[in-house]
Amino acid sequence: MPEVIIAGPDGRLEGHYTPATEPNAPIALILHAHPKGGGHMNAKPIVAMYELYKRRGYAVCRFNLRGVGASQGEYDQGLGELQDAAIVLDWLQAMNPNAPFCWVAGHSFGAWLAMQLLMRRPEIHGFICMAPPMNMYDFGFLAPCPASGLLVYGSADRICPPDEIERIAERIRIQKGTLLTHTIIQGAGHLFDDHINELQAEVDTYMNYRENGTLDPHMQEYIKNNRKGRR
Repeated sequence: MPEVIIAGPDGRLEGHYTPATEPNAPIALILHAHPKGGGHMNAKPIVAMYELYKRRGYAVCRFNLRGVGASQGEYDQGLGELQDAAIVLDWLQAMNPNAPFCWVAGHSFGAWLAMQLLMRRPEIHGFICMAPPMNMYDFGFLAPCPASGLLVYGSADRICPPDEIERIAERIRIQKGTLLTHTIIQGAGHLFDDHINELQAEVDTYMNYRENGTLDPHMQEYIKNNRKGRR
């Protein structure tokens, strides 16, 4: 789990990066929760997604947004944080210039950033939104949502209640051929504290579905050519 320092728009950004296990593998970027709410790259949901993508052979990076840990800068109401995410994605792509596609995953505030990044970067072909704060932030920029992905949240989440997530998500327009999949983890709160294994299992199941389904031709082509017989 090599530590990396990336030149960000407001100073250095600290992160963890694991190269891919195979040439020309896809990449994944993981974004943490709100800096002012204690979010950081070593939070359990972030590490769980990092380990999941690493196990699946992706080149994967998680990092601290500005002002968190050893990352320089100050909280910037989401604007600077989105710039941070874009810069780190640029870095990740530069490290993996032949990556066939990209995934983003985010927890809470990080899910909001991930979806904004998705709208700006056509190379992103899938996403995982953990406890998306749809009751706290405007997701109306998804007009329409250009890629399929998973919304995963807990039944006991008091910060982002599941009924609010479902109500607002129903209004999100999606492009033809894309799908927003919902998964609810019974008993889990906003941080998935004692439900990390269930969270990881649900995301793993979804990734298996995407690999074996027909939603993403880029993903299908990669699996066909590079990952025969692998789990």
